[in-house]
Amino acid sequence: MLIFADTANLDAIKELNDYGILDGVTTNPSLMAREGIQGRDAVLTHYRAICEEVNGPVSAEVIATDYEGMLAEGRMLHAIAENIVVKVPMTPAGIKAIATLAQEDIPTNCTLVFSPGQAILAAKAGASFVSVFMGRLDDVGHPAIETVQSIIDIYEAQGAEAMVLAASIRHPQHIIQCAEVGVDAVTAPPASIKQLFHHPLTDIGLEKFLADYRKVQQQA
Repeated sequence: MLIFADTANLDAIKELNDYGILDGVTTNPSLMAREGIQGRDAVLTHYRAICEEVNGPVSAEVIATDYEGMLAEGRMLHAIAENIVVKVPMTPAGIKAIATLAQEDIPTNCTLVFSPGQAILAAKAGASFVSVFMGRLDDVGHPAIETVQSIIDIYEAQGAEAMVLAASIRHPQHIIQCAEVGVDAVTAPPASIKQLFHHPLTDIGLEKFLADYRKVQQQA
């Protein structure tokens, strides 16, 4: 399973990349704003910096909501770097834009997917990734992992090439659930990814090893 960082924070991206566990990055306008990045030129420069740090896919989201606008933005974003994946919303215009971009060999990430039906359309249009928003599904009382599992089953049955990307991750357990059902990729906040490192028994065990080592050193 690929692990993407859902952030625009360069320091967090560099930290995860240094661990050797980061496969890519996803971003959106909200994440850019959180880092104080404003204005078209500043955003494009920041995308370029992320792409220079990460070799894998970097999802950059279009702002336009109309077909022509999404198409123009998508082409512009992909021109920044070869590893840019154009993030397009699940709307009729978005699906049309994804189909056109796919014909131009520009990879896309269909975002804001909440149902198997939407996932079918995204794959049919040629999306490279289909972002299923787990946290928001759970928020409205629908078990997100059931939707994710259904989409995986449909893609396997139909031989779809689109990759299932679990998004809107709320906690480490979401990441573990995704791995259990065979999700292709998961994008999560750096904090959720880093929580996977920790377990109280690991901390206790390490402290005991170090305490025993100190005793041995004192006796030597």
